[in-house]
Amino acid sequence: MQNYQNAPFKPTPESGLTTAAVTTQLTKFGKNELVAARPVPLWRKIWQHMSDVSSLVLLFAVGLATYLALAQNGGWTKTIVIGAILVINVCIGLYQEASAEKSLVALKSMSLPTANVRRDGKVQTIAAPEIVPGDLVLLKAGDQVPADAVVLEATNLAVDEAVLTGESEAVEKSVYQDTGELDDDCQVYAGTAVTAGTALIQVLTTGMATELGQIAGLLNKTKQRATPLQGRLNRLSSWLTTFAVLGGITIFALSVWVQNQGLADSLMIGVSLAVAAVPETLPIIVTISLSHGVRRMADRNAIMRRVSAVETIGSVDVIASDKTGTLTQNRMTITKYWTPTTGIMTTEQPLPSAGQTLMRYLGLATNAEINHVDGEEQAIGDATELAVIRWLAQHDLDRPSLEEAAPRIAEDPFDSTKKMMTTVHELAHGQRLVIVKGAWDRLPLKPDQASLAAGQVAHDEFGQAALRVLAVGYRIIPADVQTTDWDDLTADLQLAGLIGLIDPPRPEVIPAIRAAKQAGIFPVMITGDHLVTAKAIAEEIGILTPELQAISGDELRQLSDEELTAQIEQIAVYARVSPSDKIRIVQAWQSLGKTVAMTGDGVNDAPALKAADVGIAMGITGTEVSKEAADMVLTDDNFATIMAAVKEGRTVYQNIIKAVEFLVGVNFAQIFLMVGAVLFGWGAPLLAEQLLIINVLADGIPGFFISQEPGEPQAMQQPPVANDESILARGLGQRLFIRAATFTVLTLGIYAFGRFGLTNGQAPVGMTMVFLVLALGSMIDIYAIKDRRPLSWSSMTRNPMLNRGLLLGILVVLAIAVIPPFRSFFSLVTLPALGWLTVLVATLIPTVVLELNKRWQARRQSRLVVNTAE
Repeated sequence: MQNYQNAPFKPTPESGLTTAAVTTQLTKFGKNELVAARPVPLWRKIWQHMSDVSSLVLLFAVGLATYLALAQNGGWTKTIVIGAILVINVCIGLYQEASAEKSLVALKSMSLPTANVRRDGKVQTIAAPEIVPGDLVLLKAGDQVPADAVVLEATNLAVDEAVLTGESEAVEKSVYQDTGELDDDCQVYAGTAVTAGTALIQVLTTGMATELGQIAGLLNKTKQRATPLQGRLNRLSSWLTTFAVLGGITIFALSVWVQNQGLADSLMIGVSLAVAAVPETLPIIVTISLSHGVRRMADRNAIMRRVSAVETIGSVDVIASDKTGTLTQNRMTITKYWTPTTGIMTTEQPLPSAGQTLMRYLGLATNAEINHVDGEEQAIGDATELAVIRWLAQHDLDRPSLEEAAPRIAEDPFDSTKKMMTTVHELAHGQRLVIVKGAWDRLPLKPDQASLAAGQVAHDEFGQAALRVLAVGYRIIPADVQTTDWDDLTADLQLAGLIGLIDPPRPEVIPAIRAAKQAGIFPVMITGDHLVTAKAIAEEIGILTPELQAISGDELRQLSDEELTAQIEQIAVYARVSPSDKIRIVQAWQSLGKTVAMTGDGVNDAPALKAADVGIAMGITGTEVSKEAADMVLTDDNFATIMAAVKEGRTVYQNIIKAVEFLVGVNFAQIFLMVGAVLFGWGAPLLAEQLLIINVLADGIPGFFISQEPGEPQAMQQPPVANDESILARGLGQRLFIRAATFTVLTLGIYAFGRFGLTNGQAPVGMTMVFLVLALGSMIDIYAIKDRRPLSWSSMTRNPMLNRGLLLGILVVLAIAVIPPFRSFFSLVTLPALGWLTVLVATLIPTVVLELNKRWQARRQSRLVVNTAE
């Protein structure tokens, strides 16, 4: 090792750091690991779950019920029940967040890198976090660079820096010269990977002081965004709250000044109305639905970092995806080859003798290795050479068996200047084989015009198909030829042939792209590769169609933000883009009101992942920084998994909308029932305790299981939910009105019949009948709500959990109405036979009305489609 007199760092002795020096450095600089953002305190997490409008209303109701219990001896039932609902909701939310974080911890621990360091004159293998500044680290092909460092010694060192720069091509590194300045050419950075060569490096910075760590530090400061669903539910809760306040004031005034009731009794009626207005179980059902989506997505290789993003992924309008590894297999593959005697052939065709010779020569001139350890593939070497190894494996050959027949005796390694690699092999009968592989225009081939012309045609055809081309030449020489001049040794080569390589699309991506377009989603490819390659892949998988454009990063940067926004709906492919370009693309789509999902795996992708509505990181190839910046992590790095997550997200949103319809419709009916009964001079037809039982048990128990509903077939044939779309859109407002009106008219009629028809003004009979009709009727009509299609036996039986929950709810309600202690606790009475018969018929009426409305809407929609077609 040289003695660097003018080095801008303190050189480490050739023997490496001593144990004492390591201890000192570790104490001074800490471990070589990225520090996560400070965890959110428990109290803040609890407040986040308590701060939505519906929870605040319930908090107010708890406070008011507590005051009445203390000041007016009003009993603790309302306080206990409403308080329990709040506590359960918070606990479920905290549990699901903890589960998501555990999944991430497991994902992070999938790969714990180690490094070979020289300390005390010995080479040791240590965990990467134990590396300190000044350590001497030995690198070879396949290693991950553990920290930012300077290159002291190197042989053909090439490093893949895509995680930092986004460039797919490996970067060649040189040895530091004692000039007093450090530049990128002689430095390597944490998180990058060695693709070729060997090196000895000296660590300069570790942990958060590295380039990787500085970006991680910036990302730790980024705040989370509210999702469209949170906004819609908050607006819905605000409407309900406003309606409840107005209704409460009205009913309080009527009770005091019209019915001459005391302030305490009037206040109790107001509390009852607040309880009726707020769907207490809706926050829990939303949380359960999102959590169920998290579990189902995890089963499909998508881990959600934020539970709320489950719904957002279902609403995306645009998916901007990386090419390599997500749309393609991230594995260079030889798909075609050419020899002077065979012409162009595919690797799927039978291999003729000329093709076998070409494959054998490539195998001999390759240094890559693929090993299988515990069933997992461990690949070491350049992507092109790994493709050669896999081609050999297709024909039951490997490099060691080839070298056994023709041992390698000399090598001139590949470098970027000559763009060739040469190997010399010992043959039988006193001969040697010289093999040269490299760029077509660099091989010193014999001036055979016929073969050169045919080879040029094949080369051009491969290039037009976006294939990477590698040429192979050879020469047989006598064993006694002694030369150290590689130019002489490789002169006048015979042309063995050409191979065409490409990173092929994943087979499941093409149907996934088709499904995305059917779902109203615009798929976009963003890649650091050449435009020609990007266009070829995009056309093959269906992203780029004749009416759409593909542009390069240079062309993109020439567009102003206004010009980009005006054209962006016609651009499907972006090639050779920078990190700032990706953010511009995301923001341009967002300026049009679109919800954007962005995939990425490198540190350079992290800002765009944060800017997107849904950032999607790669679990296999992704850096920890990109995973921390993302909302979702794919454990299989597959675009098809994104579409599975979209489908699951849409199912979750549909189920939440069904829960809103199931709960809110009856809540509106309860408000109208309470106000209407007071206006008619009947007093409150239901007590607060009875309303709580209806809202929490009768509606809540079956409502919990609506999150288990499978996705409806038409979910992926509908356009995404727009950011500014009301929660009442797509017919929900009309359905809520129909259901609320049905239950209002029905319950007022039932109360009047029970109080004045069956008895002479006995309110408890009417109250008992209304309680049963509201409780049982609102449970049974869940069958008409849970499926947009007409009710059928299959739709009724496809969710066993809901059926069991419904049965449990019915049994609880009947037990309250029949068992004397429960009946008396909730101020109910025994009904006559006609009362029970009336209740039985009345409970089926809402379901019939909803089914008739569903069929009428379907016929109306069909007529609209026919008229539009005509």
